Amino acid sequence: MTIEDIKRIISDDETKHLELKKTTGELKDGMHSACAFLNTEGGWLIFGIAPTSLKIVGQDVTESTRRELAQALVGMEPAVDVSVEYIDIPDGKGKQLIVMHFDGWVRGMAPYTYHGCPYIRVESITKIMPREMFEERLRESKPGKFAWDAQIAEGVAIDDLDEERIRNAVRLGIAGGRINASAEGEKVESLLRKFNLLKDGCPINAAVMLFAKNTDDFPQMLLRMACFDGTDKNVFIDNKQQTGNFFDLLDAGMAFCFRHLNLSGKIVGLRREEHLEIPAEALREALINALCHRQYDDPRTSVSLAIYDDRIEIMNPGRFPMGLTEESIMEPHDSFPTNLKIAQVLYQTTYSEKWGSGVRRMTDLCREQHLPDPRFHLGQGTVCLTFKKAQKDTDGQKEDIKGQKEGRNGQKELTERQMLICALIKANDQITIPEMAVKTSSSVKSVRRDLEILRQKGLLKREGGRKQGHWVTPSE
Repeated sequence: MTIEDIKRIISDDETKHLELKKTTGELKDGMHSACAFLNTEGGWLIFGIAPTSLKIVGQDVTESTRRELAQALVGMEPAVDVSVEYIDIPDGKGKQLIVMHFDGWVRGMAPYTYHGCPYIRVESITKIMPREMFEERLRESKPGKFAWDAQIAEGVAIDDLDEERIRNAVRLGIAGGRINASAEGEKVESLLRKFNLLKDGCPINAAVMLFAKNTDDFPQMLLRMACFDGTDKNVFIDNKQQTGNFFDLLDAGMAFCFRHLNLSGKIVGLRREEHLEIPAEALREALINALCHRQYDDPRTSVSLAIYDDRIEIMNPGRFPMGLTEESIMEPHDSFPTNLKIAQVLYQTTYSEKWGSGVRRMTDLCREQHLPDPRFHLGQGTVCLTFKKAQKDTDGQKEDIKGQKEGRNGQKELTERQMLICALIKANDQITIPEMAVKTSSSVKSVRRDLEILRQKGLLKREGGRKQGHWVTPSE
């Protein structure tokens, strides 16, 4: 590096990527900025230039100066490997510039500290990293050690978990080929170990989130649901809150959607196809993602589901993984789960994939119904996913009005489980009764009884024989 290179670097004065110090008498402040560079996007630290005038003055560099620099760098944790360049100043009577470059994000989200304190760079200002950011980055850098879902759930024993929920999840994983069939007969403790939900023999928070019987001590295990009259929050049609584990919240959210969304139908060939305003499987995928990937550390936060005349919004506490934006998340990307333990169990039980393909599936489902693509928006500590409903034309609804009214009236007479059964069959008419029992957390006997009720109401019919047939929505 030459003095001309230095002149080019400092031509824009101090920036987010440049810190200038007149001498190593400001070594401590310089190391704060170095730590900030490591924790953000990297930058240059140069001693021997006046920050205000940008005059290159240099300084005398002795063995003592070199030792002080080496000792200062030792204060960085974890250890940093950086080369220090000493550049002669022309006609500077032996004075030199001390130049160091620090790369950013070398350890991903893992934060660096200088003498135990983390720093970040905000434009040209170096400041102490906020505690919330520091803790979040620790969790992301070492999820197995610091993540909320990996911590032991205080005061929770294995008996506090819902055995039937656990076994239903195992059966679903077996049916999907992701869990060995021999697991079905194992004890609950053994199953929890297979799911990696125990630490020192105690359930971790992920076990509570997935299978707890009672979540009173975990107020963040809450789904807020509201249906509004219009396109704002001024007038409520319905307002509910559901507490419980993952499966409780997912079931409640889907039932709420079926209660308040229109059902339309059209004839395709000899068969009537019925659809919610927003595809049921897309809504289910969105709720699963919100519950799986939200940040659970703050007990004051929760997932919310809001239905308006023109859209549905599903909001969860958190932010995008590093490197993803509101635009790029719509493109193919890898999976970066916030809660690794929870995401792993949901994968094993076929509730989710590991390929970052959920957004693509939701988009494809919306396009099949000629709906706008779903869109993400980042708020203050929240991620909001919006599904737009079909636009109304000047003559009325774009959908089949008669089908909407029939669907809505029929839904009011159904239980939440019956609405869920309808949704499952509409999404996959090859689904079996045992699979429906698992997904609705019910017995096979209860599902059979509900299917008969739905058949009598004319909402479902059976095609084919008892063993080879399947349930479908009736054709007109």
